[in-house]
Amino acid sequence: MQGMTELLKGVLEGAVLQLIHDRGETYGYEITQTLNQLGFEDIVEGTVYTLLLRLERKGLVNVEKRKSQLGPARKFYRLTATGETARSAFWQKWAFLVTQLANLKPTNEPDVTNKEA
Repeated sequence: MQGMTELLKGVLEGAVLQLIHDRGETYGYEITQTLNQLGFEDIVEGTVYTLLLRLERKGLVNVEKRKSQLGPARKFYRLTATGETARSAFWQKWAFLVTQLANLKPTNEPDVTNKEA
């Protein structure tokens, strides 16, 4: 969907925290591939790696570098307790935003949130 990249940038941190939470640990390429498979084709590795560096600096993830049989060593990311708190806070803010936007939406606009894929 055109224009989705700019909107997603505002929530990408929460989405990445959730992906790391779901996997227990993961690496940047896997995060990028998962986002692409979910339909966010405009998200590139550079964007994800920049975000992961920011998450590391904020203390939201721990990083462990490990050798890879397929090439250079990979950095694996795992949520810290602070990262878990940030992930939970993201979903609370998201729920508030969704509710408020639903209240704002004109009644004649189609409801696309309940459509089956």
